[in-house]
Amino acid sequence: MSSNTTNLPLARAGGWPAIAAWFKNAFDAYVERRSRIAEIRALEVLSDQQLADIGIRRDEIVQHVFRPYGWL
Repeated sequence: MSSNTTNLPLARAGGWPAIAAWFKNAFDAYVERRSRIAEIRALEVLSDQQLADIGIRRDEIVQHVFRPYGWL
């Protein structure tokens, strides 16, 4: 009787649950990025006075959006 053993990367990496988790994380990151882009665009259409009213200068929009995520 013979036995075959395969050492597939998929088996070593945790199998299908690991792949599913990777896709979920990638999708979550995509959705989060899209929401930040939408927030930046919404702030960019405001006038300088409207931005001043909420305490943001035009050149601080990106920093304002990304600061809560600890990226800036």
